[in-house]
Amino acid sequence: MTVGQAIVMGLLQGITELFPISSLGHSVILPTLLGWQIDQSDPAFLDFVILTHFATALVLFLFFWKDWVRILRGIARTLIGRGARGVDAQLGWRLVAATIPAGLIGLLLQKRIEALFADPALIALVLIGNGVLLLIAERLRRIRARQEGELPAGRAAITGDARLAMMRWRDAILVGLSQCLALIPGFSRTGATLGGGLLAGLSHEDAARFSFLLATPIIGAAALLKLPGLALSGRQELAAPMIAGALAAALAAYLSVRFLTRYFKTKTLVPFGVYCIVTGIVAALAFMAYGA
Repeated sequence: MTVGQAIVMGLLQGITELFPISSLGHSVILPTLLGWQIDQSDPAFLDFVILTHFATALVLFLFFWKDWVRILRGIARTLIGRGARGVDAQLGWRLVAATIPAGLIGLLLQKRIEALFADPALIALVLIGNGVLLLIAERLRRIRARQEGELPAGRAAITGDARLAMMRWRDAILVGLSQCLALIPGFSRTGATLGGGLLAGLSHEDAARFSFLLATPIIGAAALLKLPGLALSGRQELAAPMIAGALAAALAAYLSVRFLTRYFKTKTLVPFGVYCIVTGIVAALAFMAYGA
């Protein structure tokens, strides 16, 4: 991978990780469509993906720095027997509950999941499925909103993290389980957690906030597990592309999270669902035509 290719891939990852359109899917499909001679089965390619994910997680942590300070303090107060009913503590433990399912399944199925990186045609089909799921989640949310109103009774006057802190534990775990879909390249982590949040009765704005907060521990932990092996790999020729890709991913992630936190105050998942379906179909047809 050249430095120029790494920058393109980094920008792509930083955008598609936070937009509900699958970063891993795009990271596998784009090089194949462009004819880049990148061996996606090489462990170094997965290392590159992990490093750009770590850059994205770091940006998310810094973007929500003040929120994380409050949340971590809330969890700490709970552990020492103080403030267990506070909003920050309740939100923090719901994030913990939602993180556990994907973390456990990711560790158990890591090797099998990594094998999927070498099959761009399959990932194109999965991307279509991601788009369909986004549209289904949006449709079900609209049906529920008509039946119950945009917010459940008693929550309309509550603002900010207080609504997230009132999530039922089963709903937090539902969001965490939906996140497991993103372990398959082609399914979006943001899309899965947004969809799970909508099905749990959250608004688009609340679902997006919970999704972005949830992204930091799961993406960061996955990357940290891989970084020691990357640092000790001894392949010095990879240093420049890796660093360039990580910096590009960080910049793209910052711009993306700024845009999306505003977008989901009034907008829906429909455009992203349509995009995934169209992109997946085009990519699948291209791979069939050229035998990729």
